[in-house]
Amino acid sequence: MTYPCIVNLIILDELRRQLLTRTPFDHLPEGVWKRTSALNTWGTNAIEGNTLTWVDVEKLLLRDLSVGNRPRRDIMETIQHETAFRNLLRRRTQPIALSTVLELHEEVFRGILDDAGQWRHVNVRIAGAKHAPPRMEKVVPAMEEWEADYDKRDMLGEEVFALAAWMHFQFESIHPFSDGNGRVGRLLLNLHFLRHSWPPVHVQPYDRTEYLSSLEAAHAGDLEVLIGFLRTAMAHSLVDLLDQLGTEEDELQDLKHIARSAPYSARYLSLRAGQGELPAVMVKGDWRTSARALRLYMNNVGWKSKRQAVRGKGARRKR
Repeated sequence: MTYPCIVNLIILDELRRQLLTRTPFDHLPEGVWKRTSALNTWGTNAIEGNTLTWVDVEKLLLRDLSVGNRPRRDIMETIQHETAFRNLLRRRTQPIALSTVLELHEEVFRGILDDAGQWRHVNVRIAGAKHAPPRMEKVVPAMEEWEADYDKRDMLGEEVFALAAWMHFQFESIHPFSDGNGRVGRLLLNLHFLRHSWPPVHVQPYDRTEYLSSLEAAHAGDLEVLIGFLRTAMAHSLVDLLDQLGTEEDELQDLKHIARSAPYSARYLSLRAGQGELPAVMVKGDWRTSARALRLYMNNVGWKSKRQAVRGKGARRKR
């Protein structure tokens, strides 16, 4: 199998190495993991229609303050999802089993859904999707096959992003719960990453269209779009965590500032960040990246592309 933007793996591996030399995930500073949990919770709930804003989630989860004029369900989802997410660090030493799936659903939707922690007993359809999940009587056999296939692929050492995309797509295709499949599926996805010593990824509101499109592409037989999406999301997570835990070279800066020390314009860097080639994060509508991320991009993507263009011109002149 071939992957798009294969050079991104080189960049991701180096950013991950830099992060792990600073702290193992089991010993992340409490404040860092608390913010990561809040960010993940806000994103995964927001793309499902939860009305809490990032400001609301900051108040509720980071400052222990109440928020007013929000539905009780939305507040409960936020608090309970954050707890389930934080517990992924404890779960990362254990296999991903069907009991794990049921427990995560129950943790997030206890007191919210009548069937929290139970496989669905109704037939469902995914809004806006051409794919129809299996009928209710086929859910348990399908999930048993999902568990067995994941264990086998994991044991055989399948590439971490390819396996992540497969397990997430298959889970969402089965849609084993009456509600909450997206949030539980993304918790399982991040549990997979943590088990393989990668940080969790976040799906933010501005990612929603691309994320859903990547799942639709997988239904059409193209899993590589989802693999590419996950790699880009991982780049976002890595530079964000390194900004909090790394050296001065890892400090996130706006593109106008960082372009002063680069052979690229801020506009060019913004384009590459939007395409996922340059590791960056979106902050209040603007991309930010670090000196380390830019250097890795220049060494592994930028200069390579430039040399190829120069060789191509030379070849045309010779003809």
